[in-house]
Amino acid sequence: MKIKFLVFILFTSFIGFSQSINDYKAVIVPINFDFAKGINPYRLSTMTKANLIKAGFQAFYENDQLPAELLNRCDLLYADVKRDNAFLVTKLFVEFKDCYGKVVYTSETGRSKEKEYEVAYRESLDMAFLSIYGLHYKYSGKTAITASGVASTAAVTAAPAVAVTTVSAPVADVSDPNLLYAQPTENGYQLIDKTPKVVMKLLKTSRPDSFIAIKDGIQGSLNAKDNQWFFEYYQNDKLISEKVSVKF
Repeated sequence: MKIKFLVFILFTSFIGFSQSINDYKAVIVPINFDFAKGINPYRLSTMTKANLIKAGFQAFYENDQLPAELLNRCDLLYADVKRDNAFLVTKLFVEFKDCYGKVVYTSETGRSKEKEYEVAYRESLDMAFLSIYGLHYKYSGKTAITASGVASTAAVTAAPAVAVTTVSAPVADVSDPNLLYAQPTENGYQLIDKTPKVVMKLLKTSRPDSFIAIKDGIQGSLNAKDNQWFFEYYQNDKLISEKVSVKF
């Protein structure tokens, strides 16, 4: 009886999560992880993206150039692979966050007793993705959250044309050697370089084109102007504006 009850709870929770997961167009895959050093360590990014595609998602690395229809970062989910510390066992789970850093879904934890890291990570990650496959993801045609934080629907019936003003995020130059990559946090983003090193921290505001920004102990703002991002702050009562290349 207890087993049947647990199965029922898991089944209904999957349905509930899939209803929100389905409102996102694609998933962004990180190229580095808290528990492992370097870019795409042990092919974790590669394996994560492959599993997401297998589960039916559109998936892109965080340093990919996104197609025009995916430039609204709030249409996207941001995946991360987390490791649970355990003795003689590798435990991994996948966490999905929205554009504001809120956790939308957390997978079951996959486990492996393999000693070689890459083999253990692949085995435990594949196991974690079994619960994600069970979501049967299919994009609903809805947008979960707009850049302004208001729910909207992408698929609408024919209606008279109405002029709408939107704020487009500047398009990043991926060839720029100083390009920074935005990783969602609880209250905004952290911008990292290719080292990877955290260069700047961003706190969200009521506007999608402006953030409170902190860099090297200096607080200012990151603002979108003329299709570019600028870090602006005061130094000796003088306004300083520095161009920043960011990939959200």
